[in-house]
Amino acid sequence: MAHTYSATVHWQRDGANFADNTYSRAHEWRFDEGVVVPASSAPSSVPLPMSRPDAVDPEEALVAACSSCHMLFFLALAGRRGFTIDSYTDAAVGEMTKNEAGKLYVSAIALNPKIVWSGDKRPTDDDIAKLHERSHAECYIANSIRATVTVAGMPAHH
Repeated sequence: MAHTYSATVHWQRDGANFADNTYSRAHEWRFDEGVVVPASSAPSSVPLPMSRPDAVDPEEALVAACSSCHMLFFLALAGRRGFTIDSYTDAAVGEMTKNEAGKLYVSAIALNPKIVWSGDKRPTDDDIAKLHERSHAECYIANSIRATVTVAGMPAHH
């Protein structure tokens, strides 16, 4: 059961001097039904004004994708168990370090979900831990990356 996903990434020089490496790294990500996301290199990688600080950079997108995927599995699994969630907010953080070859990579992603529960059936701490463990095990993004993913208060996972 293979699935395919696509995105169009578009960058244009717009007359900037390319040879001196001062061209803008701002570009667009285009998805599905016309959603356009402003994107850029991270200002920590390419200084302003060549980066666009209000745009999404690839590193942020990876952290967001991991958090979003985990959350979607968590919501589905909690619902199947009869729990009701009113809100789920995750202040996820990615860390970039050097690998064994000295190359930078996103080595760790820390998920910090804050969940507001409601209804008569409330999960125990053990229920919540099991929901996070299963969500991590099922998450497509976590299964696709090398970074260690942690959920606040839970053991680290690769």
